[in-house]
Amino acid sequence: MTKKNAHITIDDLLKTVSTYMNRPNELKLIEDAYQYAAEKHFGIKRLTGEDYIEHPLQVAYILTKINADTETLCAALLHDILEDCDTPKAELEEKFGMTVANLVDGVTKINKLNFDNGTNATSATHRKILVGLCEDVRVIIIKLADRLHNMRTLWVHPEEKQKEKAKETLDILTPIASRLGMNHFKSELEDLSLRYLKPEIYFGIAEELSQTKVERDNAVNEMMKKVSEILAKNSIPHQIKGRAKSIYSIYKKLDKGKKFNEIYDLLALRVFVNTEQECYQALGLIHAMYRPIPKRFKDYIAMPKTNMYQSLHTTVFGFDGYLFEIQIRTYEMDEVAERGIASHWSYKEKGSTVAVMQNTMEQKLQFFRSIMELNEEPNDEQFMKSVTEDIFKDTIYVYTPAGDVIELPAGATPIDFAYKVHSGVGDKMVGALVNNNIVPLDYELQNQDIVKINTNKNAIGPSREWIHMAKTTQAKNKIRTFYRKMDKEENLKKGEEILAKELRKRKIAFNDFLSNENSNKIVMESKCEDLNEVYRNIGSGKLAVGSVINMVTEENNTKEEIILRKTQNKEVVLPTVKNDIVVEGIDAIKVNVASCCKPIPGDRIMGYITKGYGITVHRMVCPNIQELEERIIDVKWNTKIAKHYPTNIIVRTMKNANLLLDIIAKTSNSNLSVQSINTLHSTNDTTYDITVLVESKETLIKFINEIEQIPNVLEVKRLIK
Repeated sequence: MTKKNAHITIDDLLKTVSTYMNRPNELKLIEDAYQYAAEKHFGIKRLTGEDYIEHPLQVAYILTKINADTETLCAALLHDILEDCDTPKAELEEKFGMTVANLVDGVTKINKLNFDNGTNATSATHRKILVGLCEDVRVIIIKLADRLHNMRTLWVHPEEKQKEKAKETLDILTPIASRLGMNHFKSELEDLSLRYLKPEIYFGIAEELSQTKVERDNAVNEMMKKVSEILAKNSIPHQIKGRAKSIYSIYKKLDKGKKFNEIYDLLALRVFVNTEQECYQALGLIHAMYRPIPKRFKDYIAMPKTNMYQSLHTTVFGFDGYLFEIQIRTYEMDEVAERGIASHWSYKEKGSTVAVMQNTMEQKLQFFRSIMELNEEPNDEQFMKSVTEDIFKDTIYVYTPAGDVIELPAGATPIDFAYKVHSGVGDKMVGALVNNNIVPLDYELQNQDIVKINTNKNAIGPSREWIHMAKTTQAKNKIRTFYRKMDKEENLKKGEEILAKELRKRKIAFNDFLSNENSNKIVMESKCEDLNEVYRNIGSGKLAVGSVINMVTEENNTKEEIILRKTQNKEVVLPTVKNDIVVEGIDAIKVNVASCCKPIPGDRIMGYITKGYGITVHRMVCPNIQELEERIIDVKWNTKIAKHYPTNIIVRTMKNANLLLDIIAKTSNSNLSVQSINTLHSTNDTTYDITVLVESKETLIKFINEIEQIPNVLEVKRLIK
């Protein structure tokens, strides 16, 4: 076998390929791809001093270890052509076909990505390419081989670059390799990443392993001999190999507080047999001879992982009292365990290799389905957060009552399970049973739980609170989608009712108002898609009903409508006064204090004549009447009558200062009282919107001055809405 990073030639590659695929036309296509790439990269050197073509050749050679098909090997040889050699994709397509060109294009797009979560500028590109990966899994497999060779030569880069690439590999690419079941790639990538991220730890473990190697090898050889004798005696054909524990996996156990001599599977065997039945027979024979450790047995044959991994795992007290982890599997299971989805490349089956892989991917890999669902995320930053949190964090495997495996992120709830099964199940869910016990919907599911969702066809839908209970983006999005649809329907009905009511008030016939000509004018001027969107916008408050009517009647009273609406809709009850505000030359007229600026005695004021509502009194500084000239009238306060009027002040304080009681205490020094308080929290401060009942402006100014003296108060000002 050629050593890692040893110089190889195209002849070495073709010789290896011919061991599993001996079709002259396909070998010729691979050779043509090499010659084309060699010409394009001619004269270019890598930082290692090698000709650049050595890199794509090594990538293709790595892929032969998983029996990669012709198109994948061609794409591997050509994977840097588009990015580095200014070669048009159309040229690749003409020479090597559309599939190869698309694979190269996919790898090129991935190579342009910066997976650093601190950089959000490229999030839109991340989304496009990550979702695009669903089209052909071979793009990712080529990328993994590309990164593996680059990690093998990472020594040539500066330390900062080494750590950056190692972290990216560990955070993003090794979880993908794990999801694909490609454990051979995963283990080497993890070890290489640890080598550059934490060299002291890496070499410390390597030295510890080296010191105990002779002792461990002797123990493993003796154990292999004894297990083989047991199986041969019972006529079970088999093969046994000693299994080396990866440095990274040892590091993870040490990082959890274990000591080196407490790691059970440093001594490990892997037993290969022909059939599933022989797996269980071998397990029984080994347990009969060597005492197993309780809770260390795992049956991944009956309950395979979602990345298709199958094997029996047990830990026993073996030769000379040493602890041995033993894995028992068939040769076919081992193929899947090492190559994952790549093990399903078949050259004997008729039909498209791509079709075989796509079918496998659709059935087995929820990873890709998750990415497709995440494409519905509302913004790029949230999408990238979802990728890292939902896709790449620890997973659990739970079961439906029928025994189907459902993969979810750790911390998932029955809500996430329900929506993973089907949207209809989630929307109609009324309860959940886990292991035949009723659980609350925010129950945190555990590995191997059996989950049953109770539904009711008459259920009105999910609760809005479920958004806070769900962990997966998929479930949250589907709940939001349900309510967006419901809100649209409610706002449509509400908007139509508001318009009809206002038209009746104005004695305008509904059907006449919404003639085809008028409807088209309203839709166009409101910049809506259709009349239903107009109704929804009225119902949600985005469009004022008065302004919609004015589009047809052309009455210029939009600002008047706004002022009236604010006055009518205020929660604080404003006084309707008759004598405390004097209107020159008029005695009996209805006078209202404006809700937007809430004038109080001492403020400079003016009156605005409204249709059917008398006179509304505003402060002269109120922006709502700054541009109004018609229907303005002089008014003044009646100094002989004393009443308390509501007005609003905004108090902004340091976050978490908890000054509300201090603020209210200041009212005892002033002739005023607090009517209502609304507290607003932000990341930087806390703001109080306070409605006070005050007799005069002088009293209010005194109150504001006293609040300003309170420590941690940042700003106090009067509010005009």
